Amino acid sequence: MLVSKTFCFSKCGTSLRLASILPRNTRPVGRAFSAYPMADPIEKAKETAARKAVEDHFDPAARYIGIGSGSTIVFVVQAIKDRNEDLSRIRFVPTGYQSRQVIVKAGLQPIHFDSLPSGVLLDVAFDGADEVDEDLNCIKGGGACLYQEKLVATHARKFICVADQRKLQSRLLSKWDRIPIEVEPLAAHSVLERLAALGSQEAAIRSGAIEKSGPIKTDQDNFIVDAKFKHPLLPTPTEAEGDVQGAKEDRQWAVETLAKEIKQIEGVLSVGLFCGENGLEAEKAGKSAGGQKPVAAYFGMENGSVVIRKAGETDVVVNKQGEEKTKDSLQR
Repeated sequence: MLVSKTFCFSKCGTSLRLASILPRNTRPVGRAFSAYPMADPIEKAKETAARKAVEDHFDPAARYIGIGSGSTIVFVVQAIKDRNEDLSRIRFVPTGYQSRQVIVKAGLQPIHFDSLPSGVLLDVAFDGADEVDEDLNCIKGGGACLYQEKLVATHARKFICVADQRKLQSRLLSKWDRIPIEVEPLAAHSVLERLAALGSQEAAIRSGAIEKSGPIKTDQDNFIVDAKFKHPLLPTPTEAEGDVQGAKEDRQWAVETLAKEIKQIEGVLSVGLFCGENGLEAEKAGKSAGGQKPVAAYFGMENGSVVIRKAGETDVVVNKQGEEKTKDSLQR
């Protein structure tokens, strides 16, 4: 059974160090609190994207708001706090242990997902991503909070993705080279075999930073399998996708097709491909839940601008002065 060393810290498991929720070199800047080390342009870019996303999509009249996992979400919560709105009636639904701690430390009111009233959708959910393609399909699960992240995303009217420029790609598996999959530990070996049959070159159980501690476990006590595939994924199915001539590892998958194939494997709880409909599309179709994709993604750039990507629209660049510019093509 293959076991891979972790390539990022666990944000949901017991290995999380609470001190890592905020970077050490933080300081207040004017009225707002800046939670990034001032010399780190990536962290600053995350904060810029978070503030713009909250400006555009936070509604003080909301009742339930989803809060995702990861370093970018710290900036989202701070941006919500900095609006100086009355937040006492809003309940915030975390996607894991880390995000619950961020909510509590900010003085906000957390609520477990299973405490939501029957039939109620989250007004909005803010979360990050490991990679986002031109059709707003996402790879998520790099921080081992996969199942809860998908629960929250699929029960939100709007999922808003917040990330930095590294996550902005035309196709999935361009820079981020693996698909996280949450699996039942008892079925892990058979899941690895089935992934190999689908063409995964390297599928391995993610282990902790200390190898002797064994595999990382999620909040649901499951394993995370990371599956690599040779080619970037097609945003939408094409006729070429059905051509499986040659070696199986040479097959080029479409995002949604591969997600369905993996989900059918016995023992798979959740697949780290967020695809298909978004929340607004699902609601328009009369569904009570089910949208996985974000309705918009905000990417902080190192030059201080924010790129906003929406389905079927040309990417918009918002500069430091707040001026918007639409580009017919954006260099990625």
